[in-house]
Amino acid sequence: MQDPLEYLYGLKSTDIRLGLGPFTRVIERLGNPHTAYPTVLIGGTNGKGSIAAMVSSILIHAGLRVGLYTSPHLIDFRERVRINGELIAPSAVYEMMEEIRQKMGEEVTYFEFLTAVAFLHFFRQKVDIAVLEVGMGGRLDATNVVRPVVSVVSNVSLDHKEYLGNRLDAIAREKGGIIKKNGVCITAAKQKRVMEILEGICHRKKAKLYRIGREIKVNHHDNGTFTYRGVRNNYRRLTCALRGRHQIENAAVAVGVIELLTGSGIEIDEKSICEGLREVRWEGRLEVLQREPVILVDGAHNPAGTSALSRTLREDFSYERLILIFGVLSDKDYGSMLKRLAPLADRLLITRPDTSRGMPAVDVASAARRYRNEVEIVENGHNALKRALAIAQKNDLICVTGSLYLVGEIKRMYSECIGVY
Repeated sequence: MQDPLEYLYGLKSTDIRLGLGPFTRVIERLGNPHTAYPTVLIGGTNGKGSIAAMVSSILIHAGLRVGLYTSPHLIDFRERVRINGELIAPSAVYEMMEEIRQKMGEEVTYFEFLTAVAFLHFFRQKVDIAVLEVGMGGRLDATNVVRPVVSVVSNVSLDHKEYLGNRLDAIAREKGGIIKKNGVCITAAKQKRVMEILEGICHRKKAKLYRIGREIKVNHHDNGTFTYRGVRNNYRRLTCALRGRHQIENAAVAVGVIELLTGSGIEIDEKSICEGLREVRWEGRLEVLQREPVILVDGAHNPAGTSALSRTLREDFSYERLILIFGVLSDKDYGSMLKRLAPLADRLLITRPDTSRGMPAVDVASAARRYRNEVEIVENGHNALKRALAIAQKNDLICVTGSLYLVGEIKRMYSECIGVY
C-alpha cells in the first residue's frame, strides 16, 4: 500500500482547480466536519495569513480552543494545520490521510486534500472556532464550503491573473465570493471599483459590509501604537508584534473580526485583544532571523507586497547597506516588484526558488539591471545566502524576498549556514 505522505506529495503535480464540486462531495463523505464549529474565513490578495494569525492569537488569549488553517507552509506542511499554535501531530496526519483516501471516490488536489485534513482534525479535536485562510480567489476555493460567522476580504490587487483574471474587477468578484447570504464581511480594500463590487455583492446577498476607513477607523501614532474605533467599541494605544505600517491596518481588520464575533455571542475581552496582538507571531513575514548582520525574510510575492516591504525597509529599519536576495515564481509580475525594491538595494543577488514554478534567475536579472548595476546571479538559495553573508558587514541588512518558497528555503538552510537556528 502506498505511503500516505507519498500520495500527498504526488498530488502536487495535479493542476490547481477552482471549483467546489469534487471537494464538496469528498467532505460530504466525511460527514461535513466543518459544520460542527463556527468559522472565520479570510480572503484577499495580501495580508490574509497575518490577519488569520492575529485573530487566532486573540481568540487563544481569550481562552478558546482555536483551529488555524493557512497556506502555503514554509518548511513543513503540518504548519498549515494548527490548534492553539500546535502543529498537527504526524500520527494524526497519517490516520486522517488514510481515512480520506478511502472515502474520496474521485481525485482531489493537494490543497483540497489538506483542507479536508484540517476540517476533520478540527472536528476530532473539538475546537471552539476555526480561522481559515482562503487558498486562491475565494468563490471557488475549497475553504468556501464553510458558512463563516465573519468573512474577510483583506484587500484586492492583481495576482494569480492566469486563474482569477487580468482585471481588478474580475479579481474582486472572485474574492467577494466568500461573502454569504445574510452574512457579515470586513474589508480594508480602498479602490473605488473594488468597493463598488463588494458593496454590490453585499447588497444582493443582504450582507453587512464593514470598511476600514469608514465604519471602522484606525489612527496610527508615532510610537508605533494605534487607536481603533469600531462598530461598537474603541480601543486605545494597541500594539502589534508584526512589523510594518501595513500590519496596523491588518490588525484593525483582525480587531473588527473580534468585535463582530463578540456580537455573535463569542466573548472576547479587551485584555485578550491587547495581549493577542502584542504576542502574535507569523513566520516569514518581516521575520528577523539574526542580527549583525540582520537577516530579514519577507514573503512579499506581488507588487502590493513589495510596496509594503519597501516602505518598511525605509521607515522601520536602519542599516548601512541593503543586500537583497530576490527570487520569484514565473507567474508573478517581477518587473513591477523589482521596480519597487531594486533601487533600495546596494547589492542585488538574484536566485531561483527551488520549485518547478521558479523563474530562471537570468531572466529576472535582466529586468533587475534596469534599476541596479550591482546585480549578481546565484543559482540557488543556499549559495545566495552564503554569498550575502560573505559580503555583508555587521551593520548591513540582508533581505530575502520575492516568494514564500524562497523564504521557506532560506529558513531551512539557515541552520546549515549559521548553525544557530
